Amino acid sequence: MAARTEIPPGTLEMLILKTIRRFGPMHGYGIAKSIQQSSEEVLRVEEGSLYPALQRILIKGWVTAEWVPSGPKRRSRVYHLTPEGRKQLETEISEYRRVSQAIERVIEPA
Repeated sequence: MAARTEIPPGTLEMLILKTIRRFGPMHGYGIAKSIQQSSEEVLRVEEGSLYPALQRILIKGWVTAEWVPSGPKRRSRVYHLTPEGRKQLETEISEYRRVSQAIERVIEPA
């Protein structure tokens, strides 16, 4: 059984935005499964982290949400990326790459 890998702090919102951009509007469970599959099962997004993050980005206006039927007497909340969310995604990716490169410079052999 593989050890559970924590998602680095500050990257969950970026991963959610990227997943919606890549695959289109999705519900929370689909977002979590897509992140897990795209990371080759390394990253797992727990419900206790996912839904608060979705709520934060909804409040910030980076996504919109709508309830859609998902079976008899059931509904799912589907999240859509907004233009503000696209801009924020680009900002977050740029900052992530900048920090990642800085870390690489520190840890590479002398």
